[in-house]
Amino acid sequence: MFGQYLDTHDLRSMIKAMPRCPFPPMRDRAAWEAVDADDREDLLAFYAQLKDTPYPMLTASQFMAFVKTGSRKVYENPYFLRRRKLLAGVMHMCLTGTDEALESVIDGIWCILEESSWVISAHNVNPFPGTVKAKDKPLPDVDDRYVDLFSAQTAMILAYVGALVGDRLDCEAPIIRRRMAQEIESRVLTPFMTRDDFWWMGFIRKDMCNWTPWILSNILMAASIQWHDPLRFAQLTQRACRMLDSWVDILPEDGGCDEGTAYYNMAGGSLLDCLELLERATDGQMTFWHVEKIRNILNFPLKTQLENGWFVNFADCDARPFLCGERLQLAGEKLGDAALAAMGVQLRGTPSQQIADVPHFSRLLARLFHPSSALSAARIGERDVWLPDLQLRVYERSGMILCAKGGHNGESHNHNDVGSFMLYVDGEPEIVDAGNMTYTAKTFAEERYTLFNTRSAYHNLPMIGGYEQLPGEAYAAKDVRRLDDGLALNIAGAYPCEAGVTGCSREMRLSNGALALHDSIALEHAQEITWVFMLRHQPQICGGCVKSGAIEMTYDRALDAQAEEIPITDARMARCFPGSLWRLVLKAKAKENHDETFTIHRADG
Repeated sequence: MFGQYLDTHDLRSMIKAMPRCPFPPMRDRAAWEAVDADDREDLLAFYAQLKDTPYPMLTASQFMAFVKTGSRKVYENPYFLRRRKLLAGVMHMCLTGTDEALESVIDGIWCILEESSWVISAHNVNPFPGTVKAKDKPLPDVDDRYVDLFSAQTAMILAYVGALVGDRLDCEAPIIRRRMAQEIESRVLTPFMTRDDFWWMGFIRKDMCNWTPWILSNILMAASIQWHDPLRFAQLTQRACRMLDSWVDILPEDGGCDEGTAYYNMAGGSLLDCLELLERATDGQMTFWHVEKIRNILNFPLKTQLENGWFVNFADCDARPFLCGERLQLAGEKLGDAALAAMGVQLRGTPSQQIADVPHFSRLLARLFHPSSALSAARIGERDVWLPDLQLRVYERSGMILCAKGGHNGESHNHNDVGSFMLYVDGEPEIVDAGNMTYTAKTFAEERYTLFNTRSAYHNLPMIGGYEQLPGEAYAAKDVRRLDDGLALNIAGAYPCEAGVTGCSREMRLSNGALALHDSIALEHAQEITWVFMLRHQPQICGGCVKSGAIEMTYDRALDAQAEEIPITDARMARCFPGSLWRLVLKAKAKENHDETFTIHRADG
């Protein structure tokens, strides 16, 4: 897409001058004094919280904790706190026009400049065949610069800090901006321009993910501020566009993100960052808002939004993710999609939320200087969504929402969940996907499927003869069909050969105020089947009937029913599901053919 465009358009002639910083410097008092009063109060309160907190140490032992214990947070918590505190100080300077936080800002910049690497410990190696393993490289190598998500983001942060308060830095410590420029260049921009072996570039691996647009957006922003040569910037932009093409090419035409809605900030949202900068750098000449695939990518969250802050959350996706509302608002405005823009307005949140987790400075500034609007998200009928490439179905009737998927078990951030589903009633979850947990060394390693939230045994699926689904693209749904009122598919191929499954047809229909789930399973030899249902509320079991929260499920009385409480001890998962989830298992005796129907309706109906 981008490469094809550049084959017929001279980017160097379109970028006649370096794009100006889109945000006002501290000295533009009129702009900063016009910031919304609530936003100002929010950011000044954020600064007050961190004002007396010293910049934390970053030690070798903290960095090595990832390979020694598997913990990412030991290093990441102080790493991100440094950046949050720096940005809080910069915001105080800009909002108040004073130097109260100047010394703290200089200290924060210097701490970051003195870090041996801006790459976090979990990303310290470039993962592709033949490279060194993490355990063999427990500390960063300053002679072998790698660019990951957060080194690129740090470059963007420092570039914008220099653009906003550079005048004050020059007055207090003239060397600091030159040092910032040197480090941004040597750690990020030069490696980006001179190396082709970073996996996320798409040259050596095609299985790309959100890393590509996220890194590219930050590099483009850093270079647009840091460099002063339009020709050089055009060369970097052209290189970035070729890489961005590799990522867009692997996405389905329906725009579905198999990483889940929670990754929109880093995937579709970062694509939006790139598109916005390309448009600005070329004075409006290079635009792609009309391209259907781009439109589908950018409005994906609109298709997965449920009620009350809940979203469809297959894969490593939080059930209640923080989405950057301002980016969604901008996407809606660029696409002429009023519903998407209104959704973004609803989700704008507070400015400090943009830096409370992963400190994304450009998103904070965009949130401050992109005015909200009076748009309201009008409810447009009942949901009826079908993404044929992602094989995602969202269907609503009478206040019940079915979310079901086909796909395969080799998706990015995959859970073994082919054929799984969720059910929401009156805007609240009843049958759920447990979602994501705090990342550790196990999350993206061989031990990934020892984590309960990734296993099919903890999704709304059958276990066949004790066998769960297996990971890998080969383990996939077949004969997937959108039904007028649900989804039908065959999930036999998601199970190992040892399970002896010759057919496993699943049909989910939501009509007449109830969900009918019908499974027809054919086996090579007689085996037990155990159906699993992950419930939000403690179930009450009574011979052929289970009541849980707002739902009641009926089934064959011959099935043996048991419930297991799963206390949610992981902090990330607990933000969505505090307390406990409940794993209901319904076991059928061994036979060669199983044909079961589960009917789920309102408990009061």
